[in-house]
Amino acid sequence: MTATTDTSPAASASAASDRAADAVDAVDPELRETARSLHSPVVDWFATHARDLPWRRPEAGAWGVMVSEFMLQQTPVNRVLPVYEEWMERWPRPADLAAEAPGEAVRAWGRLGYPRRALRLHGAAKAIAERHGGEVPGEHAQLLALPGVGEYTAAAVVSFAYGKRHAVLDTNVRRVFARAVSGQQYPPNATTAAERKLARALLPEDDTTASRWAAATMELGALVCTARGPECGRCPIAAQCAWQLAGAPEHQGPARRTQSYAGTDRQVRGRLLAVLRTSKDPVPQSALDRVWDEPVQRARALDGLVSDGLVEPLDGDRYRLPLT
Repeated sequence: MTATTDTSPAASASAASDRAADAVDAVDPELRETARSLHSPVVDWFATHARDLPWRRPEAGAWGVMVSEFMLQQTPVNRVLPVYEEWMERWPRPADLAAEAPGEAVRAWGRLGYPRRALRLHGAAKAIAERHGGEVPGEHAQLLALPGVGEYTAAAVVSFAYGKRHAVLDTNVRRVFARAVSGQQYPPNATTAAERKLARALLPEDDTTASRWAAATMELGALVCTARGPECGRCPIAAQCAWQLAGAPEHQGPARRTQSYAGTDRQVRGRLLAVLRTSKDPVPQSALDRVWDEPVQRARALDGLVSDGLVEPLDGDRYRLPLT
């Protein structure tokens, strides 16, 4: 794939900011030495233990990487795999998705959860088709300018699809860095500036190794350095892990956030959407009323779906997935 080079002031400022941040991080020789000692064992471990996932294969391309990154946010791999395969078969290029109604993206999203991601991915596909000739851009600033693409997704696409040097921080990577380098059982609840600075400082200096490092640390966090049951005996850097060397102290920070589902508006929204996804025709209010007994919560959930653009109300108390 080819991508145009972004020479806009925003792109130049972003690049200058990254260079400045890297220069600041590089002042700490001890941290840089720590980084170098971690790179080879983690990247070598990944070469042997990486899962064969479809979005990692060369044929997936940048679009396959982008689709996977949208789907994998707060959703485990085993749930994403079948939906991803169906999605890529139906819409192998951004332009294919852009040509469809947004409601079809919501329908194909199935039960992955957080369905606004489907609308955002549809919006990104339209922007790619209109602004970039149907090719996923390869510059971080260009990706950030797409609807629904945030810092993490832009960094992941640049790194995994285009092999460029960029810090990629998801929950798994943050946990690996918190334990291996900072000596803490868990990272903060929300990503901090200090974590971003650390991630930049730990990046290998060349693009190819940096890209592999990003994928490897993510895989290490997903398979070995897990949240609840880390398998330190299988970890390639256990002997260097600051958390292990400190005796694996218990988490002392704020309580870890947990997400409930049963009985929440999220559950009601999911049931309402399930009815709408199975019907190509508008659905009457009476059919939606049957999915949840409590009328106030049901009405609130339906109003939220309409407000989020996931459901389109029609005359005669009927509803459908959005066409525009």
